[in-house]
Amino acid sequence: QGQLVESGGGSVRPGGSLRLSCTASGFTLDRYQVAWFRQAPGKGREGVATIRFSDMSTLYSDSVKGRFTISRGTRDTIFLQMTNLTPEDTAVYYCAADPRGPPLEYRWWTSAIWGQGTQVTVSA
Repeated sequence: QGQLVESGGGSVRPGGSLRLSCTASGFTLDRYQVAWFRQAPGKGREGVATIRFSDMSTLYSDSVKGRFTISRGTRDTIFLQMTNLTPEDTAVYYCAADPRGPPLEYRWWTSAIWGQGTQVTVSA
């Protein structure tokens, strides 16, 4: 059974940066689309960025465009570089992998492989 493990979360002041990592084990990401989602307290899960390994195309939500960058590291690791963070970015961040290449909306990813999440807190 394949697994995803996120790391790199933490606490940062507004304007700061963090880099999240998502590493696959038990399967390879080569034929998957991988996405980062986040869930703030009391809110639904929001897709923020996705990368398609077949052509390395990327897509971002309007809320993070220009501040977050999704990229591939090693064969089975992706990163989410987050800059100019604001308190509104506070959430648990999850990565997910799906071979079908779904749109960046949570309802399309419910059958994907998910990680356990990593907390990001932005506060003064």
